[in-house]
Amino acid sequence: MPRPRLGEEAEALARGRLEALGMRVVGANVRTTAGELDLIAWDGDVLVFVEVKGRSGAACGLPEEAVDARKRRRLAQAAQAYLAGAPGPPVCRFDVVAVDLAAGGARVRHLPDAFRPGD
Repeated sequence: MPRPRLGEEAEALARGRLEALGMRVVGANVRTTAGELDLIAWDGDVLVFVEVKGRSGAACGLPEEAVDARKRRRLAQAAQAYLAGAPGPPVCRFDVVAVDLAAGGARVRHLPDAFRPGD
């Protein structure tokens, strides 16, 4: 599957999973001065920044393994830029949604509170 299409499908599946869990998605592919945030959602009164990783096979490892220390720093910076100037910033967390897309179907794993800035 072409990479852009893989990303779009993974994000659509991730969004569906989050909404099925009762989360309210309020942003997708949000660009900030520090980078892009795949999805932003409210889980009750917690603002959640969601990184979506998709893979079409096992050759590159598990999708969530791509959220390494460098990626976590960039996500934290993008979230900070998103929140800049917000009055009384809300409680936030960082989730990862890992999507395995294979010929036999898709497997979606939601990893809530997957990391904390500084991890």
